[in-house]
Amino acid sequence: MPSRTNIGSPYMQFAKLRSEAKYNLASSGIMSYPLKDLPLTVDELEICGPTLYGYAPLLERLARLNGVSPDCVVTAAGTSMANHLALAATLEPGEEALVEWPTYELIVTTLEYLGVAVRYFERRMEDGFRVDPQEVERRITAQTRLIVLTNLHNPTGVLTEEDTLRAVGEVAKKNNARVLVDEVYLEALYERRPRPVLCLGDHFVVTSSLTKAYGLSGLRCGWVLANPELAQRMWHINDLYGVNAAFPADLLSMIALDNLERVAARAKKLLEVNRPVLDSFLRSRDDLEYVRPEFGTIVFPKLRHGSVDGLDRLLREEYETSIGPGKYFGMPQHFRLGIGGDPEMTRVGLERLGAALDTTRGQ
Repeated sequence: MPSRTNIGSPYMQFAKLRSEAKYNLASSGIMSYPLKDLPLTVDELEICGPTLYGYAPLLERLARLNGVSPDCVVTAAGTSMANHLALAATLEPGEEALVEWPTYELIVTTLEYLGVAVRYFERRMEDGFRVDPQEVERRITAQTRLIVLTNLHNPTGVLTEEDTLRAVGEVAKKNNARVLVDEVYLEALYERRPRPVLCLGDHFVVTSSLTKAYGLSGLRCGWVLANPELAQRMWHINDLYGVNAAFPADLLSMIALDNLERVAARAKKLLEVNRPVLDSFLRSRDDLEYVRPEFGTIVFPKLRHGSVDGLDRLLREEYETSIGPGKYFGMPQHFRLGIGGDPEMTRVGLERLGAALDTTRGQ
């Protein structure tokens, strides 16, 4: 177990302190939605309100969005806190979690902080980074209490279909385990978004938020979907972290949810412009290998030769451009690109990435 004095997330430190750039390809979400485009007046906001165990009108809207009962919803400060609550509620120190690889580093560091042993099942590039339920079954042990994966997959953006998730759930049930699915990137399917995987049974737990697909990160509107008993346990764990949520953020989240179709339309337009630009860039590069996902805001190419750390340093120092180094996802020869930014910024950023790759070719 890591020392509590040294605990932290190297990825989050990178994201907060070193990912910002004029041409930011490291960001994995949709660019911020302007407050002025939400239909609200200051008179609709209040500083304080009844948010002790969630704000009932917000819980009702999230329940309706996800097709569940309000007592299955736990609100949280973004998907990161939602994941923390879900992990803490489903695992005890010394138990084991089986986590996808490549993986989102913050999930692993949170598990380590909670004193949970971590095993991995592999999502192989040669298989399109898909989830193989047989691989999950091979890797699960009698000590495994939770299987953890993301959908769309972070960092590759690959979609996992419901039939596959159902098969993983059967593996979990046979071994007295649960399945946690972080669905925050799945929101980027918009009107094609499938039903949350909680619909497959109480052995599933879902986390998500409005952060990645809608450009609403500042609202910190995250949630967990779980059976009511487990949801109540998460509310009680959350008592250790804060008395209540910021009421103005809850009110703004309600307004955003009431106007989600409008917010989504702007996000879809950004992706419709940026995705062909990314596709053209990837097709032009023989120094990259990649699996191109059909949906979402991210892709995870592999650098055939050279160092991603060196490429990252060159981009930041000479090209005012940032990428997400793959070492934060367990694959140091890869890097994550985001296409949810301003179209002109994204286009120029990809041009600069190409120029940097040309500079390092053969090195």
